[in-house]
Amino acid sequence: QVHVVESGGGMVQAGDSLRLSCAASGPPGSRLAMGWFRQALGKEREFVAAVTWSGDKTYYADSVKGRFTLSRENDKNTVYLQMNSLKREDTAVYYCGVVLYGPPNLVVPQSYDYWGQGTQVTVSS
Repeated sequence: QVHVVESGGGMVQAGDSLRLSCAASGPPGSRLAMGWFRQALGKEREFVAAVTWSGDKTYYADSVKGRFTLSRENDKNTVYLQMNSLKREDTAVYYCGVVLYGPPNLVVPQSYDYWGQGTQVTVSS
């Protein structure tokens, strides 16, 4: 069983920044690929950003490139999503997912084996 815990959501103004955190408790010694998705009201869950288990590759949705940065702590299953220049359209529940079994296509939610409970991000203009 893998537990995934997100934190850092909130309500901000357009142009502000937020940092989301995600910590996953995997099998001892494991390194997990991890990603962020978001789901706005009435919409499907969409890819935001992901990082490989080794941290050597990071992927971003076009809508967040240049504004969001995903990083992971060395040797830990903990990632941070730094979100700058937030826009109203970034409003959504943000979910962190982890991949226990691979190899994964990190941009699709079906690749992820465990999810956190989600954290709300609300951007007002």
